[in-house]
Order: sequence, then structure tokens, then C-alpha cells
Amino acid sequence: SCAVNNGGCDASAICSHDATTSAVKCTCKAGYTNTGGSVNVVCKDSCAVNNGGCDASATCSYNATTNAVKCTCKAGYTNTGSSVNVVCKDSCAVNNGDCGRSATCSHDATTNAVVCTCADGYIYTVSASEGIHRVSIPAGAKWSKNGVTVAGGHGGGGARNQLFYPWGLFVDDDQTVFIADWGNHRIVQYKNGDTTNGQVVAGVNGLGNGLHQLFGVIDVLIDKKSNSLIICDQGNLRVVGWSRCSGTTQGEVLIDNIYCAGLAMDEQRYLYVSDHGKSEVRRYRLGEKNGTLVAGGNGQGAGLNQLNYPTYLFVDRQQNVYVSDSSNQRVMKWNKDAKEGIVVAGGQGLGGALTQLYYPEGIFVDTFGTLYVADSGNHRVMRWTQGDNKQGTVIVGGNGVGVGANQFDRPFGLSFDRRGNLYAVDYNNHRVQRFSIE
Repeated sequence: SCAVNNGGCDASAICSHDATTSAVKCTCKAGYTNTGGSVNVVCKDSCAVNNGGCDASATCSYNATTNAVKCTCKAGYTNTGSSVNVVCKDSCAVNNGDCGRSATCSHDATTNAVVCTCADGYIYTVSASEGIHRVSIPAGAKWSKNGVTVAGGHGGGGARNQLFYPWGLFVDDDQTVFIADWGNHRIVQYKNGDTTNGQVVAGVNGLGNGLHQLFGVIDVLIDKKSNSLIICDQGNLRVVGWSRCSGTTQGEVLIDNIYCAGLAMDEQRYLYVSDHGKSEVRRYRLGEKNGTLVAGGNGQGAGLNQLNYPTYLFVDRQQNVYVSDSSNQRVMKWNKDAKEGIVVAGGQGLGGALTQLYYPEGIFVDTFGTLYVADSGNHRVMRWTQGDNKQGTVIVGGNGVGVGANQFDRPFGLSFDRRGNLYAVDYNNHRVQRFSIE
């Protein structure tokens, strides 16, 4: 019967046979709902029937592959349920819409999207743009051989024009540089063109474990939506959020009991944290404490499913995770949901050949998949093209250890601005260098 006019079933139904009686059985396909009865099956577009069973504050659509109903919270609402049972709540009622403790959450009158406004007595002081900036760098690009100091460079110290063993950095859209000033237990901001007046934006109260203090900061990034810094507060075994509204005097603990050594964030605002103590990388939804394992987690080692002192991270648009696997002298790429990684740079033992790395630190990946590595022990920055993990090229540094404009003494943090200019933290020279793209 099913081969004849679909057994008399609705065109949007599947015809089958009852296991006992062999009578025709009509079942609505995925994405359709029976609005008739058990005998007279009438299949209607599920989204047109009670919004597909979705929350009233959700949009009903269909999975592109299976055509099953897909519920997505509308702008201004947050899913407090699960991927299967979507429950949409006013975003401002859920963790203040991720606006941070010094801001007020409201909604845009036209789009209903969340709007964060600094509370009375606070001023929003840092430029913001939506999303994670991506950089497209031509394959044959070259950079000036001599760097320009954009922060520090006046010896190690705690003055406004000094840094003291800096580690990670974040470059904002307007070329403002945020630096994890490890030895001073603070985050310092240097605006483009002003190398003498660094502004302490977190950790103004010296070393300590109070919420108003930091201890041995390793890395920093900016979450644009919540107007917050996210800080790898390694000495306190925690990751801290710190509002960028001026007047903020303390942070809040996002993740604790973690030996944080690197941070990254993807375009869905998942936070990625490398944990040196557990030789793993985890992905966290903001507000979540346990996270999901995305790299390593199989003990310290050199296997493809292991890491050994993972430090800096980079996450691409596909949520593939690049890990600076420092003590294995390699950079690993873990594709989303993979059980083991792929060596994309180094992995040939410790050394100074173009096939080798010497305790790699900061990493960056451009939109073409080209990898850039701060090769700290070789005092150079290298480029490794996609698909060629055998040998890299030196793009800046590589002129021996030193204080010259074309030299490094252990480059650590690494980033690029939107124009393709390269920024590197020069750890032992207590400075940040910018190399202009030519």
C-alpha cells in the first residue's frame, strides 16, 4: 500500500506498516505536526502549530540537515534550559545580561538586543566593537625588521612608563594594547602613540588574593559584550573578570582552582582556558565552572592526545583550538570535537633550526590559516603556512638575544592589529614591540 499514493498518507507523512496488523501507518515527517487524529493524520508545518512547541520568546526554525524543529531565543533573551529543552528568559534577569557589576542592563528599543550602560558614578572608558577581530595577511607579507617600542622599554619597574616581566597581551581595534604585567601583578593599558603613560586598569592594590588584587597575571583578553577584561590570575589559581568601567575597584572570580596559562574566546563567547596543572584545555560558557574538555586531558606527555605545559591559545571561526604545547616544543591544532591533535609547527625536538621551536609561547592564526609563533628560546617570531608543518620562516627577530630594535630577549605574548601590524611582548626587555607590515 505504501507504494501506491503513499498509502493514502499526507504528502508530508511517512507511510509504514503496523508491526502487528500490517495496516498502513502514517507518521508526520520531521518538522511537521499531526493536527488530525491517529486515524486521519494531517501534517502541518510544526512552526505554524503552537510555534513548534518552542518557548513564546523563541524563534522556531528547522535543522538544515534533519528538518527537525530548532528553537532559538530571540534577541534580548537567554536560554536557561538546554539545547533540547530551550527556555528563554529576559537576558537582563540572567547574570545582568553579562553587563558586569558596574553596569545597568536594558534593551534596545528597536532590536531588543541587550544594551549595557555604566551605572551612575562609572564611565565607560575603552572603545568597543562587536565580535573577535580576524586578520587577513597576504601570503608574501613582510614586516619591518626593526620594532618600535609601544609600551615599557624603560627598564623593569612599576612606574607608569615601565613593565616588569610582561607576559600576554591583547590589542584592541583602535591599537590600544592591554598587557599582563606579571611582575607588577596588574593589567596595564597603553593607548596608541602614548608610550609613557600606561594606565593600570586592573590590580592597583599590589600582590594578593583579594578580589581587588592580582598575583602573577599571565594573560588577558577583552569580552566586548560585558565590557570586561578576562584575566589569567595564575598565582591565585583563578580566572577573573574585571569591568572596564572606570571606578571599578575589584573583579569577580569566573573560574577557580585552575593553573591558568592562556586564554582565548570564540565568536559565540565561549571562553577557552589552558590548564598547566592538568595538561589540558577546557571551553567554558561564561558563568560555568566545570567546562568541556577540548584538548589534552590524558596526563602530561608527548602523545597526540596529550599536552605538556600548554600555554597560549588561539581559536578559529570553526572552534578549532590551537595550543602552544610549550614543553613539547610544538604547536598543536585540535579540530572541534577531536580526540587528538595535529602537529602544525615544530615537534622536532628543542632547537634553533627552521623545523624546530624552543619553548613556543604566543600564537596567532590569520584568516588564511597561517600560523604565527613567538619562538621564545630562539628570540624570534616564525610563520608556518597551512598544510606545511615541516618548516617555518622567521619574520622578525632571529638576530640573537639582545636589546636592539631587531632583537628579542624571550618573546612571549603575540598579536596583530586589524592592519596586520605585529605586536610581541619582549619579556626580559620589559617592553612590547610593534613591527609594521610593509
